[in-house]
Amino acid sequence: MGHRKLSSPRRGSAGLRPRKRSSEFLPTPRSWPSLTSETPTLMGFIGYKAGMTHIYMVNDKQRSETFGKEIFVPVTVIETPPIVPMALRVYTPKGNIIGEYWAQDLPKDLNLQGRMRHFKVDAEDNNKSIEKIKQNIEKAGYIRIVAGSITKNVKALGKKVPDVSEIQVGGGNINSQLDYVMSILGKTVEVDSVFKVGQLIDVIGVTKGKGFQGVVKRYSTVELPRWHKHRKGSRKAGTKGPSLGTPSYTPQPGQMGFHRRTSYNKRILKISSDPNEINPAGGFVNYGFVSGKYVVVKGSVQGSKKRPLFLRYPIRPFQIPAEAPQVTYIDIFSKQG
Repeated sequence: MGHRKLSSPRRGSAGLRPRKRSSEFLPTPRSWPSLTSETPTLMGFIGYKAGMTHIYMVNDKQRSETFGKEIFVPVTVIETPPIVPMALRVYTPKGNIIGEYWAQDLPKDLNLQGRMRHFKVDAEDNNKSIEKIKQNIEKAGYIRIVAGSITKNVKALGKKVPDVSEIQVGGGNINSQLDYVMSILGKTVEVDSVFKVGQLIDVIGVTKGKGFQGVVKRYSTVELPRWHKHRKGSRKAGTKGPSLGTPSYTPQPGQMGFHRRTSYNKRILKISSDPNEINPAGGFVNYGFVSGKYVVVKGSVQGSKKRPLFLRYPIRPFQIPAEAPQVTYIDIFSKQG
């Protein structure tokens, strides 16, 4: 061991620490973009990863060598059943809640018996809450809705209990946002009323879980040489560094996967309600057939099949063509192998 290097580059990104299991199966965004549009709109939606396929589209990227020609693009299909705004919450700019108001009548397809079967809204307290919100609306900083996804009719998921998340409202002023939320409260909202084809979105989700792993697989460290006096093993990280003082970033074994991650600037190439245009022969592997509305995004996204994903307006977008992309071919051949 006398000729071994005494130093090596740090393994792994410090920005991703701690590498622990996600506390939420459906992550809620920690930050939201600021929209300059005059019309209020929801800035997020809930979807479920179905699988991947490929398409051919006309390249609309300026200054590209293949501009105006057909190109091969791998895509991810995300099924997006409708959501129902169940309540509105008004916050101060510092994040303190001013009040919340719950919808009186909710669709039966939402099927809240499993998640909120003991929850009951008192009508008198609910009306007092909305009056308090209207009186203190000038103190409000932003408005969010509590939305639940209607997963009962999605056969591939096999789940009846909806996924619930908070979605912030952007655009317009605070009064127009309140009027907009009151108009959609208790009604179904489709994905094409939130996003449009060609725009960028951020996909927030949880990666595939791989359990407890060692440093070679977790951080791609170099395996130590194997020789007859190697009593402590070769798939080790070596010294852990100083035990006191600054924390050591030496790779250590632990949880790998099932981390909360955000995929930025995924472009929407197609939004449709016709599953026959996207379903491959035999269905998507480990998912089945898409039965409702879906979104096709460019590239891959994190997570396993059927994993809930949060689709959000881009927080750091780059410039893209304003027109919707022209898709010429969608592969629907079997993905079963």
